[in-house]
Amino acid sequence: MSDVVKIGLVSISDRASGGIYEDKGIPALQDWLNKALTTPWEPVTRLIADDQPTIEATLIELCDVAGCHLVLTTGGTGPALRDVTPEATLAVAHKVMPGFGEQMRQVSLAFVPTAILSRQVAVIRGSSLIINLPGQPKAIAETLEGLKDADGNPKVHGIFASVPYCVDLIGGPYIETHDAVVKAFRPKSAIRPKA
Repeated sequence: MSDVVKIGLVSISDRASGGIYEDKGIPALQDWLNKALTTPWEPVTRLIADDQPTIEATLIELCDVAGCHLVLTTGGTGPALRDVTPEATLAVAHKVMPGFGEQMRQVSLAFVPTAILSRQVAVIRGSSLIINLPGQPKAIAETLEGLKDADGNPKVHGIFASVPYCVDLIGGPYIETHDAVVKAFRPKSAIRPKA
């Protein structure tokens, strides 16, 4: 297995994919991952429309062909008619991981009451974890990182604290993080000694 972790980054937006405005989702994901990961990683990016068959085909390709052990989507998770990212994600799933969506809404509710309108899900397909993230760059960072107090200690855990161990459990590569950004949590028995 390669030491470089492949991470799929999918921005789902009719307008951005149509060139009407600049996509901000993929750059926000890349910036956050560059800040958070100590493990070498390689982005595999896709900018696509809010179209369920296209989203499904993209997720399958990233997991089954491109070999991404983690796929992060941004956009298309609200109640609008064209928001079909959760439906597409569930359609390609082998297992559903409801805790991720529950925790993302928990984090977002600390900032906006409309967090209850978000329908993000997370699933496992083979040995890949797929997570739907919000569409706004600020909300992406908040849900991944969580809420911290004035001393930098977590008040509400972000979802990324659980991602590396989940990837371990499904047979993916060992992912390590910068503790100051987000501390990856693993049981003591699953922690590898630092090189």
